[in-house]
Amino acid sequence: MLDRRLFLHLATWLGQWPAGPGVHVVRSHRRARPAWDGRLRPAIAVAAPGCAVLSVPPDRVEAVRAVARGRPLAGLVPALPTAVGLPDWPTHGGAFRWSLAPAPLPDVGEWSAPTGPGLPPWLRLFDREVLVVRDADGGYLAGAGIKRHDAHGHELAVGTAPAARGRGLARRLVAQAARRVLDEGAVPTYLHDFGNAASARVAEAAGFPDRGWTSYGVFPS
Repeated sequence: MLDRRLFLHLATWLGQWPAGPGVHVVRSHRRARPAWDGRLRPAIAVAAPGCAVLSVPPDRVEAVRAVARGRPLAGLVPALPTAVGLPDWPTHGGAFRWSLAPAPLPDVGEWSAPTGPGLPPWLRLFDREVLVVRDADGGYLAGAGIKRHDAHGHELAVGTAPAARGRGLARRLVAQAARRVLDEGAVPTYLHDFGNAASARVAEAAGFPDRGWTSYGVFPS
């Protein structure tokens, strides 16, 4: 049984969650509207072992279903940009993780405005507080932001300055941010590329196990 928050998040964010096996291509107006960072996400898929939902704009459903017929989700992904009418857009794929029990790591960051001094551009995309670690002189070391996709599911993003890597800051930030998401009544999720071993280690250490779920999408890098 899925956690109720995770089920509601997937049903809301994607358009539905499948009741049966296979790849389900569904329509969602969210795919035709700017996401948390003001950019479009015209195709988003989440797959659990045995079933998957591929969410696309309403006007592209039939085209995507025609391409998807008889294909596994991973085999369909290369054809998605053309199917959603954006042939030059890149595709992305990776692990989809979530946690109901973040690792009991000590807090390390402070919540601050995304407009604070010295923050990297990716943290400035957030419209609410971000979690930041600074050195004794106020220099940026690491940070985490929360992508509030809907009321039920919030995706975590984390980054560490090259000079500060190897100190365990990222895992502590992820666990700290995950606790805040749970306090807000949502489920924290964590996505990373298949080949990103460092991000996978952060997820595991922060209490986000690999359950064999995956996510794919068409959106800007």
